[in-house]
Amino acid sequence: MEQIQQEELEIRNHKLLLIKVVHTLVWVFYNVVIFYLLYAVIANRIDKWVWICLGLIVLEGLVLLVFNKMCPITVVARHYSDSTKDNFDIFLPNWLARYNKAIYTTIVLISVLILAYRLVKE
Repeated sequence: MEQIQQEELEIRNHKLLLIKVVHTLVWVFYNVVIFYLLYAVIANRIDKWVWICLGLIVLEGLVLLVFNKMCPITVVARHYSDSTKDNFDIFLPNWLARYNKAIYTTIVLISVLILAYRLVKE
């Protein structure tokens, strides 16, 4: 019986590790999207990629709204962990996982303000 519980725990830990890897890769992808947007509007390189980035960010925002401000990957990870840490499901420092939405929302809002300025200025 104890061996079965140990095997189940190992399977849960393996699944959580896989989820953490996937979640971190998605986070890195959105970092590229957000920081490209910021770079493009600062450098005044408003091209199709800016609009694609904005579309991806809006899509991410809609997903977060549907899942009550929670990433769906976190919802899945919750099945494999009882941890109360903010970074239980991603390879980030706990402080960054905790303030991730606030930090990146601020960067996106700054980018959108700069974009609006660029578009009105032209």
